[in-house]
Amino acid sequence: MLSEIRIESLGAISAATAEFDRGLTVLTGETGAGKTMVVTGLHLLGGARADPNRVRSGSERAVVEGRFLTSDLGDGVARRVDDLLESSGAERDDDGSIIAARSVSKDGPSRAYLGGRSVPAKSLSNFTTELLTLHGQNDQLRLMRPDEQRAALDRFAAVDKPLRRYRAARDEWLAARRDLTDRRRRERELAQEADRLKFGLTEIDNVDPSPGEDDALVDDIRRLSELDALREAALTARAALTGADDDPTGDAMSAANLAAQAKSALDGTDDATLRSLGAQLADAVAVIGDVAGELGDYLGALPTDASTLENKLARQAELRTLTRKYAADIDGVLAWARESRERLDQLDVSEEALAGLERRVGELQAQVVAAAADLTKARLKAAKGLAKAVTAELSGLAMAGAEFTVGVAPLAVRADDSAPLTLPDGVVVHAGHDGVDAVDFGFAAHRGTDVLPLSKSASGGELSRVMLAIEVVLAASAEGTTMVFDEVDAGVGGRAAVQIGRRLARLARTHQVIVVTHLPQVAAYADAHLVVDSSGRGKASGVRRIDDDDRVAELARMLAGLGESDSGRAHARELLDAARAEAAETD
Repeated sequence: MLSEIRIESLGAISAATAEFDRGLTVLTGETGAGKTMVVTGLHLLGGARADPNRVRSGSERAVVEGRFLTSDLGDGVARRVDDLLESSGAERDDDGSIIAARSVSKDGPSRAYLGGRSVPAKSLSNFTTELLTLHGQNDQLRLMRPDEQRAALDRFAAVDKPLRRYRAARDEWLAARRDLTDRRRRERELAQEADRLKFGLTEIDNVDPSPGEDDALVDDIRRLSELDALREAALTARAALTGADDDPTGDAMSAANLAAQAKSALDGTDDATLRSLGAQLADAVAVIGDVAGELGDYLGALPTDASTLENKLARQAELRTLTRKYAADIDGVLAWARESRERLDQLDVSEEALAGLERRVGELQAQVVAAAADLTKARLKAAKGLAKAVTAELSGLAMAGAEFTVGVAPLAVRADDSAPLTLPDGVVVHAGHDGVDAVDFGFAAHRGTDVLPLSKSASGGELSRVMLAIEVVLAASAEGTTMVFDEVDAGVGGRAAVQIGRRLARLARTHQVIVVTHLPQVAAYADAHLVVDSSGRGKASGVRRIDDDDRVAELARMLAGLGESDSGRAHARELLDAARAEAAETD
């Protein structure tokens, strides 16, 4: 939930801090005092476009800072929030809260911060989207868009799993379909590319290089070029260690003989120190023997045929032919060969390959059709339940004769559709990212009138109540989050206003609800009442919490500007007492 918001130099507000509790909080105030700036600040925290014109005159920048608590979130949302914090490097405050902030410069640039770290505005939006649901008059207009209506139905239907299955099947089908279309369209071009790759692979296979062979050849050729000097050095060293090979007695003065003689002399004494030194000489004798043996192996491995160097040079020339054409070294040549073989699999334009790919496209299309059918079935079933629930809510919002409907129809295919999908009944539809269904909300305000699309049949006040009714019905899908309503009661009055207040209070049992309102009937149901007001003409606005007599005075002002009259206060007190009594009965 949102526990606090701090605003500096935003619109009419110079500096203000507002604290929020669980339940229903209302913000009221005179027109122009800056109520909507609180909602604007929340929109900024939600990643909305930063408008430099919102920066207060005389200030260089506006700052909005929100403190959020996540202890009431469901497990799924909590995990997503933790993942977002970890990926952004953000940290929680000492009390476990998370601070999100946005600054807007008068010159235009804005900065976003999350948990003490500077982040892109998109990251801030991803975070607050999990915690905040903002509803204003623009959101009511968005409700008329087909995609928003489909999203609302999907929230009610809880179609996450079938929707993911459909999208995965659709992506695979479209990829295979594009591959088939591309191969057919570019058949000659792809055949030529395949020939070039086959030629290169044949050339590489004929040479048959080994990984790192070019580097190994360089070392071999260098050794062979210095063969006589290397053999002489090895022979001399070996003779020094073990004696000359042509000495039949083996008594030559060699390092091995001398070390052995020294060890024998020391071992023949009774002195502990000399015998210890003799033991050390034993290690030296062993090392001399090992080195002499390795020198013998080295000499035995040296080529005696003069043609060996020529063969190595010829092999090096073969490898250089490949490295001139395909890569800088042999490892790169082998990598090119692997990639080319994979590419060849995609370039096969033979009749057999195309027929196989066409069968694969057909199989994938069948999977998409099946997944789309499951999705449509879930939506059709949910559509009846959503329509019934919203109609019932509208009845409770002083619209007893209203009717709300949810239509689910095939999504019409376009003339230039890149991927039309044929359903089992022969109907061709557009396979969209979200399925093959077009969702349409219908509405009739009174009995006996025709149900028309919501965009053509609802007035501003009716649309406000329809949106609120939908949110109340969908509330269970976002339990624990914060819902913000900016003048959801616009165009409403009288008994309907009382009903809206009741519904918002009911919604606040499972959510934190923040409402900007001009109706006292709504404000009376609040658990907490905040007033945005200015200290005088042209002065900056601030936010203060009111209770008891101050709240009665504010409700009286909202009733008819009668904050100072006894009759206005009496009416306000009666309205407040009635709302409190009703709340006590429902607890």
